[in-house]
Amino acid sequence: MTTTRRTLTATDLAPLAHAIGHTLNDVTRIRGGSKKGVYRLTLGDGSTAVAYVWSPAEDLWDAGPGDPRDPFSHASGLTLFTAAADRLAAAGVRAPRLLHADSTHTHLPADAALVEDLPGGTLEDLLNGTPAAVPKAEALEKTAALLDTLHACTGPRFGKVAVVDNGGSSYGSSCAEIVVERALSDLDELITREPRVAAVRSQLTARLGALVTQVRPRAEPSALIHGELGPDHVRVTPDGDLALIDIEGLMYFDVEWEHVFLNLRFGRHYDPLRTESLDPARLRLYRLAMHLSLVAGPLRLLAVGDFDDPAFMRGIAEHNLGEVLTLLENAS
Repeated sequence: MTTTRRTLTATDLAPLAHAIGHTLNDVTRIRGGSKKGVYRLTLGDGSTAVAYVWSPAEDLWDAGPGDPRDPFSHASGLTLFTAAADRLAAAGVRAPRLLHADSTHTHLPADAALVEDLPGGTLEDLLNGTPAAVPKAEALEKTAALLDTLHACTGPRFGKVAVVDNGGSSYGSSCAEIVVERALSDLDELITREPRVAAVRSQLTARLGALVTQVRPRAEPSALIHGELGPDHVRVTPDGDLALIDIEGLMYFDVEWEHVFLNLRFGRHYDPLRTESLDPARLRLYRLAMHLSLVAGPLRLLAVGDFDDPAFMRGIAEHNLGEVLTLLENAS
């Protein structure tokens, strides 16, 4: 099944603006957001807000509702968003302020929320050379401080914030077990889509098994992590503050999972974010699993959706496949 997006209009979104006491002058879809619709609303007084719309028509993954007890289930939906927003606020980590949430489909035939529109660009823009309110080095220092604040928050169990903070528990006995199960699932899916993976399936299965046996049980509680914290998910405001966006995947988990993703996405800018307290065995396991996920995910999206830049998504899959094969070769 292929999902085709229809861009919502001012007529569609006007009731959401009315809910916060405004008329609506204009609507612009914001590029990105493969799991939800993201729209900038220009209100009658000239101010702006951002609308998030969670509906099957806006979700390019065609994944359907996920089971929140699976930490890696589809991270999309108003419930996950509001739980994450509340937890970040309690932790002192900035995210766009929630202006209105509608889970009753009063204003749209879908869950929706209005949040503050944070002016300025992303940290990715800044790292790529776009001028911002703070120099690059200072922005990275602030990102490291933000990570320290985020990761210092812990939960009684691993899992999505919406589950754990409501007293629930996730499937599985450990973070490492969940990661391996997901990696094996990705591997099963990939052998039908990528012959180069099919050719080394047994070696990859054995490598994952060997790596997980090297991970020792951990007594420390799981840390609060974003889950997909690339520089594109950090906004830099005109006053030089940082705010996290795309927060629905917020969960308590091994901090090594976050750092593997940070290393991949920040690349040569990762060093200021590095910490010495990470477990090398977990890093090795999670790196291979992460690369497998970043092959399977893009290929899955291309198979079911109408992503607006398929060449970019294929490039992600190809790069990470190269990393998978390199890690396998270096292990032999």
